[in-house]
Parts: sequence; C-alpha cells; structure tokens
Amino acid sequence: MAVDGVNISVQEGEILALLGQNGAGKTTTVRMLTALLEPSRGWARVAGYDVTKNGHDARASVGVLTEQHGLYMRMNALEYLEFFGQVYGLSPSLRKSRRDNLLEYFGLAEAAKRRIGEYSKGMRQKLALARAMMHDPGVLLLDEPTSAMDPESARLVRDEIAWLKSSSRTIVLCSHNLTEVEALADKIAIIYRGRILLQGSLEELKQNVLGAPEYEIKFADKWDSDRLELPNGVELLERTATSLKVRVEAPQEVNPQILQRLLSQSAPVMAFQQEARTLEQVYLKAMTDAKGSMYESSARSRSLIAKTWAENQPGV
Repeated sequence: MAVDGVNISVQEGEILALLGQNGAGKTTTVRMLTALLEPSRGWARVAGYDVTKNGHDARASVGVLTEQHGLYMRMNALEYLEFFGQVYGLSPSLRKSRRDNLLEYFGLAEAAKRRIGEYSKGMRQKLALARAMMHDPGVLLLDEPTSAMDPESARLVRDEIAWLKSSSRTIVLCSHNLTEVEALADKIAIIYRGRILLQGSLEELKQNVLGAPEYEIKFADKWDSDRLELPNGVELLERTATSLKVRVEAPQEVNPQILQRLLSQSAPVMAFQQEARTLEQVYLKAMTDAKGSMYESSARSRSLIAKTWAENQPGV
C-alpha cells in the first residue's frame, strides 16, 4: 500500500508543504489529486471536483509541476506553450498573451525559439513551471519547483509562488528544501511510509515536536542570578555568570514577568532572545521518533512470534 489514511485539507490562499523521504508516498498523493491514480478507498476533492467521479474537471483545474517534466525536446518554448494552450482549450489570443507573458516573466523570451533540448536544467524547470501556469489554474501541485535552479532564478520562483498564494490559489508543494518550505508554507504535513506523522503550522509543529521554546538571557557584566526567583512554568536549563538559559511553557504570559523581575533587581540585561528552532530540527526529530517507534514495534512482534513458536514446540 503506497499511502494509508492520508488526510489533508488545503484552503484557498494556502500553501501546504508535503515533506517526506523518497518513497514516502508524496508522488502517489499528488497523482491521486490530479485524478491520474484512483484511490482504492476514501475520496479526494480538488477545486470542488471529486477526482474519481469528475476526473476531467479536476485535471482541468490543476497545474502540475512533476519531478520528471515531460518536456518535448525537439520543440522550442513557443511551440511547447502553444501546444499546451491548445490542449487546455485557450483561444488563440489568450494563448499568445499567456505564452509571451510567462516567457518574459521567467526570463526565457530571448531563448523562446531555441529547442528545449538545448536548455539548461534551470531553464527547463522554469519552462515546466510556465506550462503548469498556462491555463491559470486554481490549484497548483508543485514537486521540487526550484530544483536545479541558480539562486536568482529560485528566488524568482519562490516570489511567484508567494504571489500565487495571495491571489487565492491553493498550492501543494513537495520539497526537500526545508528553508524554502519555512519561507512559503502556511501548513506542513510530514509523511512517513504512507502515513501522515504530523500536520499543522510551523509553530504548531515546533511546539508538538520540540516542546516549549527556550530562551537565553545575556548580561552585560557578571551578575549573581541565584537570587532571581523564576515564575511558575519556567525550567532553568543552564546558568553562567553572564547568562541564563530557560525553557518557558507560556512565553507570552511568563516572559514579561521574568523581565520585570530582572529589571527590579537591576540586572544588566543585554539580550533576551529565543533560541532558534528550525523546520530541519522538527523534521529530523519527527523522523527519528517514527523510526524508533517502528523499530520497537518490530522488535515486539519478533519477540511475540518467537515466544509463540517456542510454546508450540513438542516437549522433549
């Protein structure tokens, strides 16, 4: 089974990032959302269309950028986008307008008459994204949209994705670039072996996976922090002559209390800052926990099988 009980929901104007190892089920999920693969059970709706009952309408509402672009290498960019404009049923004038605007936007206008087979990987990626946007779809499914791009081109594509979200499109983004996901995604789902491990906003995932946030308080000079009474809900992690590190359960409520107590004791506070917590930390810990849980489950199963086998052996 490629996926099992995957349950995701993305609203208009939202970007959902789907994270996971190769083979975790991301591509299978995208294929079901594009009505290319029928779910064996359950259901999926894209732009209001059931992918099983209204597959044609669902596909017409979606723009897809796949890992394998399917570019026609003997065509040039003008011919390629013109062809897909016809496939999508666009009028000649609209095809030309969209084609020219997209080629100009992605910096491909000067190379528009060159064969695609002569393009670099980054140019091919931009052309594939232009094709996905040719019919101005309400839903975009993007698999590694900035792969093989130089930093400037990647920034252009990220800016475009952010703009597309602001125009009330729904976007599902599959990416191994966690920094990119942090910058773009409203919601994140981590999939492992066909199951959704976690789902929510980045801040929700940080809280659920990494626990309460940690803060470092730095002093300009040595200060005796032993006399500082910490409020309830604060755990002292580390103390030096010039700093404190604490974990705070309810920062919005408790941090002002900590600062007030420090200032009332004339502590030479130089900085009060949260320790950086990244999506990479969340992802790696979630995957480690999932693998550990699976290993423990496998070990229990092996132990049970061995015990059952031993109990059913004939006596000597």
